[in-house]
Amino acid sequence: MPAVDPLLTATRLLDFEAAPIADLVADRGWHALGEHDRIGAAYDFVRNEIAFGYNRSDDIPASEVLADGYGQCNTKGTLLMALLRALGVRCRLHGFTIHKALQRGVVPELVYPVAPKEILHSWVDVETESGWVNLEGFILDAPFLASLQREFSESESLCGYGAGTSCLSAPPVEWTGRDTYIQKTGIASDFGTFDTPDDFYLKHRQNFGILRDWLYRNIIRHWMNRRVRVIRRGHLPRLPGFAQPNHRHEETNRAA
Repeated sequence: MPAVDPLLTATRLLDFEAAPIADLVADRGWHALGEHDRIGAAYDFVRNEIAFGYNRSDDIPASEVLADGYGQCNTKGTLLMALLRALGVRCRLHGFTIHKALQRGVVPELVYPVAPKEILHSWVDVETESGWVNLEGFILDAPFLASLQREFSESESLCGYGAGTSCLSAPPVEWTGRDTYIQKTGIASDFGTFDTPDDFYLKHRQNFGILRDWLYRNIIRHWMNRRVRVIRRGHLPRLPGFAQPNHRHEETNRAA
């Protein structure tokens, strides 16, 4: 009996055998594609058809991320890994933390001071014919990223509003067979690679504490998702002491 490949197996979080994920892969006809295009199809789906947003927790199954229709680095990464494994593509998780400054503008200013200094982060390593490739550029959907590019068109460096890049006008986010990034410059700590997100979250969890965890799940993340929607429409909240966008929208400041 052949050995089970740990980089292709299903897990509680990588539940690619669940009907919604299996049906998605079948309906899109992705199995008929070559490996490069299979990776690209899964990547593009997660990047742009799963909007940037905040789920109830990092450690939710891929099928729940798909049902939500939105996610952030960790949850969108789980869904991407599940799709890749469903397509027979070997992949693993690379865990990090990022400086909380990267989330400023998305995290409301009222709660930003009490947010953890470092926030749990991850990207997906995928094995290609040319070797391992880092995939992180799927986090921000194209309309959200385009809004940041318009508002900060006079600067190439941005660490805030969910982005961490030194090439904002043309960040490496498209699938070309090479590494993709959109939050790389915000990385603080490197935890190394893990076969599955399940393994990662057994060892590393976002330590909010009981009260902050409850507040995040039930109030703060919904507030953050509202701000994400406002930013996606092209209106960025102003931040004290932060380089301001090219265009200021007073009505957005009231709404956010």
